[in-house]
Amino acid sequence: MARRKSSGFWETVRTVVYAVLIALVVRTVAFEPFNIPSGSMVPSLLIGDYLFVSKYSYGYSRHSLPFSVPLFDGRLLFTEPERGDVAVFKLPRDNRTDYIKRIIGLPGDRIRLERGVVYLNGEPVMRQRIEDYRERIPEANGYAIAQFIETLPNGRAYRVIEFTEGGGLDDTQEYVVPADHYFALGDNRDNSQDSRVANGVGFIPRENLVGRAEVLFFSVNGEAHIWEVWKWPRAIRLGRLFLKVV
Repeated sequence: MARRKSSGFWETVRTVVYAVLIALVVRTVAFEPFNIPSGSMVPSLLIGDYLFVSKYSYGYSRHSLPFSVPLFDGRLLFTEPERGDVAVFKLPRDNRTDYIKRIIGLPGDRIRLERGVVYLNGEPVMRQRIEDYRERIPEANGYAIAQFIETLPNGRAYRVIEFTEGGGLDDTQEYVVPADHYFALGDNRDNSQDSRVANGVGFIPRENLVGRAEVLFFSVNGEAHIWEVWKWPRAIRLGRLFLKVV
C-alpha cells in the first residue's frame, strides 16, 4: 500500500514537471502573455489589456529565454520587423524591463517630428484627423482628445492621439537609426517615453526585441478587484476580447 502511494506521488511530480517544461518551451519559442500597465499605447492598447506576443516573429535572442539567460549572442532565425509592428522589447538601459511600442524606423532611416507629424526620410507620414477620442483615461480629465489615423509608407494604418501639437516631444531633432537598431513611438504621442527620449528608451537594439504583439485575449477596466465577482460583468471589456493588434 505504501509503495502504491509513493508511486502515485512521484507520478504526480513527474506530470507537474512535464507541464512546467512544456509551458517554458511554448513561452520561449511560440507565445508569451503580457499585460499593459500604462497608457502610452492608447488608443491601440489600454491599461488592463492582456495580449499574446509571438516569440518567433523576429527570431530568437537571449531575451527570448526566461530571465534573459545569456546562452548566446545576437539573434537566431532573424526576420526584420516591419514598420508599424507593435513590438515588445527589453528596455535598453537595463535589459530587464519589458516595454511595448510601435516600430516606426528601421536601420538607416531618418526620423523627426514637426508639430506632431512624423517625417520619415524627409517625407511627412500621412495623418488624417478623425473623430475625437473620448474613452476615459486618467490624463484626459474627461476631455475629448484629438485622434488621427496615421498611415506609414508600407500601408500600415493605426490610430494615434494628440493632446496638443506643441508638446515637449512634438518637435524634435532628426534621428538617424543606427545599424541593427530600431526607432519606436507610442500611439499616445504626448504621454509616451519612447525612442524620442535618448536617456529613457532611445534606439532599440535588435537583440532586445522580444516579439510582436498579436492578439488581445482579455481586458479589464480596473473597476473590480479579483474577489469582487459581482462587478466582473462591468469590469471586463467584452468588446476587446480576441481582437487582433494592429
